[in-house]
Amino acid sequence: MPDVDLPAVAARVLELDGQFLHAVSRNAIQDVLWAAQHVLEIPQRTRREIARALEPEVENFVAQGDRFAALLDQFWVLDTEPLGFFLEPETGLRAQIDRHVFRFTGDWTLEKLFEELGAPSVGHPRFVRFLNGLVSAEVVPDEPMQRRLVEVIGPHLRAVGAELRQTDIKDGYPVFNVVSTRSGHARPPRALIFATLSKPDIRIEDVLNLDIEVLSDQDNVLVYDRPIGTDGLLWRDLHAWWKDTRQIASDEAAKKSLYFRLEACLPRNADGKWHRAQWNLFTLYHKLHGPDVPGLPALLPEIWLHWDPKTISARGTAAMSHHRMDFLLLLPGGRRVILEVDGVQHYSSAGTDGDWRNARADQGKYARMVRGDRSLKLSGYEIFRFSTAELDQFDAAEELLQDFFATLFREFKVTPL
Repeated sequence: MPDVDLPAVAARVLELDGQFLHAVSRNAIQDVLWAAQHVLEIPQRTRREIARALEPEVENFVAQGDRFAALLDQFWVLDTEPLGFFLEPETGLRAQIDRHVFRFTGDWTLEKLFEELGAPSVGHPRFVRFLNGLVSAEVVPDEPMQRRLVEVIGPHLRAVGAELRQTDIKDGYPVFNVVSTRSGHARPPRALIFATLSKPDIRIEDVLNLDIEVLSDQDNVLVYDRPIGTDGLLWRDLHAWWKDTRQIASDEAAKKSLYFRLEACLPRNADGKWHRAQWNLFTLYHKLHGPDVPGLPALLPEIWLHWDPKTISARGTAAMSHHRMDFLLLLPGGRRVILEVDGVQHYSSAGTDGDWRNARADQGKYARMVRGDRSLKLSGYEIFRFSTAELDQFDAAEELLQDFFATLFREFKVTPL
C-alpha cells in the first residue's frame, strides 16, 4: 500500500478498533494524524486559566458521572498498563481520579486534574478537541449549562484570538468548536450556491431568520445544504451529498457525474468552447492531486457571493461588484480562499468597434475590482488572482499550479483527510 494511503487506514483503525486499542497506542496514532491538520494554538497559561475559571463547575461535571469519565477516557491515558485497572485497582491515574474527583469531590481542583492528565503541555490538537468535548451535549446534556460553560471559557480564549463558537446543532443540542477570531469566517456558510448555469431565482422564506429559498431548477443551480464542519468542505462530503440527493447507486458513477456537472458550469467562449484558463485550473486541480482529491477541499466553481434582484444599471453607484467567484475553497478552521482567473475584460474595455483585440485600459473597472478585493479581505476571505496568460497553456499552467497548491496547502495546513 502506498504511504499516501496509510493515514486513511489509521483513521479507519481508530474508528473500528479504537475501543480495543490501549490508550497509549490510540493517542500515538491520533497525534500523528492530527499533527499536520489546522488547529488553533492554546498556550499553557491560557489552559490553566481556563481550568481555574471552570472550578465552580466541578460539581456539575462530576454530577455527569459516566459522561465526564468517558470524556477523560477518550482523550487521556488513564492506565499505564493495558490491564492496570484490573490488576491494581487502587493505583494508577484512573484510580486516583475516581478517588479524588468522583468519590471525594473537592480533593482535587480542576487545575490539579488538568496537571495530572497532562492537559497544559499536551499537543494543541488534543487540547482543542478535549475543550470541544467539555462543552458538548455528550458530556453536558443541558443547553443552558453548555452555554454557561462557553461563556466562562470565552474571555480566556478571546485573549489568544479564539472562541468557542456554535457551528452546528446535533440531536437538538448546540455543537461548539474552538475557532479563530482573527482571520477567516469560522462560522460555516449559511448558504452555498454554486455551479450555476443561470442566475438563481431566490426569495427570503423567513425574513426574521434570514432563511433563503432557491426556486431555480436544481439542474441549473446547485445548493449544498449540509453542515460544514471545522475541516471545511471536502470533495468526499460533496460527493456523498451528490450521490444521496441524485439517488445514484454507484460511487464511481456519482463521482463522474458530479465532476462533469461542475465542469459544465465553467464559462465558454462565443464558439461554445470553454475559456481555456479556467478549464485548465479546474482540470489540473484534480489531475495534480489524483487519489488525494477525496480528502482535500472541494474546488467549487461559479460561487454566488452577492445577489441583487436589480441589475447593476438599475442599482447605479450602489451596485455590488463581484457577484460571482470563479472558484472557492472552504479550508479547515473556517478559512475561505477565492481563486480568480482574470482576462482582459477585468481591467480593460473593448475597442470602439467592440473588438477586444483593440481593448484599452479602463481605470474604472480596475478600481472597482481592487475595491471589491479590499472588501472581501476585510471580511476574512483570501483572494488569489491568476492571469489568463498564465494558465492558457496546459503544460505551463500545470507547473505553476503544482507549486501554488503545494504552497497554499502548506501555509494553510491542509492535508488529505
